[in-house]
Amino acid sequence: MNTPLDAADSAKTETRLRWPQVLLIVLATILLTAGLSYWFLSNYLFLKEFEPVELNTREQQVLNGKLSAVGLDMQGERANSALKPEPYSEVGASREVRFSERELNAMLAKNTDLAQKLAIDLSDDLISAKWLLPLEEDFPVMGGKTVRINAGMEFAYSNGQPVVVLKGVSLMGVPIPNAWLGNLKNVDLVQEFGGDSGFWQSFSDGVDHIQVQDGLLVIKLRE
Repeated sequence: MNTPLDAADSAKTETRLRWPQVLLIVLATILLTAGLSYWFLSNYLFLKEFEPVELNTREQQVLNGKLSAVGLDMQGERANSALKPEPYSEVGASREVRFSERELNAMLAKNTDLAQKLAIDLSDDLISAKWLLPLEEDFPVMGGKTVRINAGMEFAYSNGQPVVVLKGVSLMGVPIPNAWLGNLKNVDLVQEFGGDSGFWQSFSDGVDHIQVQDGLLVIKLRE
């Protein structure tokens, strides 16, 4: 006749996992971890390419009109037709350049080899970029991989001059120290270097207004 103690031992034996079951659980955990790690590395850290932005017919026509207004022919129509001689004039010419985020990315996709390597984002007073950088095969540790670089730059207009500030650069999601960026993080490049007769001074002198908002970049040039 079984005693209560014997019944308790029997219950423990029945609920105790046998070693084949433990082995299966360990193998399943390893496979799941490996699968999740591969997905994370492939889709986040080591992306191969971005999906290029493609404009619909109407959007492409609008973009072509904007580029034509600043002298760029995206369809090659001017190359296939004779130019008409005419006197130079700035009367009625627009000094404002306006592009949407989709238009900027579509121009990259159509006209450069950066289509699947660079993506631009426009938000309030901020231009951000994602860049997929392929590494050479002989690069240490990560040779042959494609690493993701993120960067953000503030663009605005204040006190009669442009404001251009590097907000930061990240490598594979890890922010790069300011010292490695030449201590230029959060520094207004126009104010810092605009006093010299160089690029930033010329850039500032030629810009009348800059506005960056969600999905839109507007630059107005001076006469």
